[in-house]
Amino acid sequence: MRPSSFIVFIVFVVAALSIPSVNGYAFMATRLSYGSIQSGSDFVVRQRPNKVSIVRPQQKLQRHNAIQMGSQAKFGIFSPAVYVAKLVLGDKKLNSIRGKAISLHSQAIGEFCEWAGAYHLRTRLIKKAKTNGDSLGFLV
Repeated sequence: MRPSSFIVFIVFVVAALSIPSVNGYAFMATRLSYGSIQSGSDFVVRQRPNKVSIVRPQQKLQRHNAIQMGSQAKFGIFSPAVYVAKLVLGDKKLNSIRGKAISLHSQAIGEFCEWAGAYHLRTRLIKKAKTNGDSLGFLV
């Protein structure tokens, strides 16, 4: 891997890992049970015990971690390019190129995790990359 692409990869991973944690520190105003408005971190507010319990009807649980592929994949910004590549190259050739790209990306994630000393995060990062690839439209 070239040094410039390694730097881009590190920036991408840091950005991808920092986005979900931003909501935990978002500032908001929350009305407490005794009528005053408390401003502060959402994380801190959610850690306080709830004085008022709200009864809500049971909702159907959805599986958010299910990864979709093939005809069930999401249409994203790169989907038109994938459809053009499918027409030009054919399904078999496109799938072989896609498999090679996925294996190289997974290998780069593994090398990064070894380098960072966080090899236990490897599978989570690979699943996150697959989910992001699905939402961007690479898996149509």
